[in-house]
Amino acid sequence: MTRFFIAAVVLISGLVVGCNQLTQYTVSEQEINQALAKQNNFSRDIGVPGLANAHITLRNLASQIGRSEPDKVMLTGDADLDMTSLFGNQKAQISLTLRAHPVFNQEQGAVYLQEMEVTSADVKPEKMQAVLQTITPYLNQALRNYFNQQPAYVLSADRSKGEALAKKYAKGLEVKPGAIVIPFVK
Repeated sequence: MTRFFIAAVVLISGLVVGCNQLTQYTVSEQEINQALAKQNNFSRDIGVPGLANAHITLRNLASQIGRSEPDKVMLTGDADLDMTSLFGNQKAQISLTLRAHPVFNQEQGAVYLQEMEVTSADVKPEKMQAVLQTITPYLNQALRNYFNQQPAYVLSADRSKGEALAKKYAKGLEVKPGAIVIPFVK
């Protein structure tokens, strides 16, 4: 009797998991992080030309999906800042935390991180903090423009059947802690 019960539980669990794979595709934080590492080429000049110009390069992006805020993706990363102004050239390292809203574009089969904004920034050397506060609105706009045009993850029919189904039938996405779930709609 006990063996029968255990076998029934295993069979039902297998069916539930199997059916779940037929109704949705899940993109993990690890997959998003790998895609960001391959595709992130954020390097921009921002500021007021002739007065103060900052060149910012973003690197080491890592995501946390739906953990600290529902329906949001938090990104952490580092940025190199090269500042040229009337006062001379200065360099700084910035540790950034960013917040974005993930959106699925069905036509492209891609997940975009929209409404990107800096939520916190620690700069070294600390004397550059005032400069960072001054350029943060420009940085926010540059990040929004970049991530609105550059997908964080693109589904590929070549990688798996699940991604092929998601690319064909998906209409939106759901944010779960640690993953983006793309439900299929037939």
